Amino acid sequence: MAGKQIVWDKTSERLYRTGVDRVVLFPQKTTDGTYNIGVGWNGITKISESPDGGDTTTIYANNNIYLNLVAKENFKGSITAYTYPKEWEACDGSASVLASGATAVKGLRVTGQTRTPFGLAYRTLIGNDTQGTEHGYELHLVYNATAGVSSQDYQTVNDSPEALELSWDFSTLPVDVPGAKPSAHLVISSLTADATKLKALETKLYGTDSEDPTLPLPQEVITILGGIGG
Repeated sequence: MAGKQIVWDKTSERLYRTGVDRVVLFPQKTTDGTYNIGVGWNGITKISESPDGGDTTTIYANNNIYLNLVAKENFKGSITAYTYPKEWEACDGSASVLASGATAVKGLRVTGQTRTPFGLAYRTLIGNDTQGTEHGYELHLVYNATAGVSSQDYQTVNDSPEALELSWDFSTLPVDVPGAKPSAHLVISSLTADATKLKALETKLYGTDSEDPTLPLPQEVITILGGIGG
């Protein structure tokens, strides 16, 4: 049987990842854990993924290493943006103040309220040496995320003005993923997914003229992409 020698840095195989776009916010419903209609999030400059956990604890017996116990991983991250959609206010712990009955006081919101969990969809680009960033992309779906308390620094306008960047850390709780361990983060690659099925998933996420954008749970994502969920 003939072997196959490794060749490094072949043309079109010099891949890199960059960018973030097509960000969609899906506030979570308080009734059943599904998600409300998605809204586009403009002004995103960065989404950082910083999972933790996965630490190894070494167990000793008979004067030797007996086994290594690996802790569960937790998906966490941060969002940086110049602005946010109105629907984000509830996720950031802001709420309207009700006057008489159910009428909200116009122009007034109060902070420090209960934070609504949310889901996210965003796209990162995959480039190579021949096609650049047109080579492909990855879709990221985040579930059961909760934003933490954030700080904002307002500075006087001067001869070198800068737009204020807002930033929020978030943590997640994993959800059931058929065929895998629970997770709060799914990644779909355009390089390997069926193009027609991927288009169907994107239509679900971004909506159409007749259908609202929605965030499918992992079982439905698996089904859309051609697997068997449940």
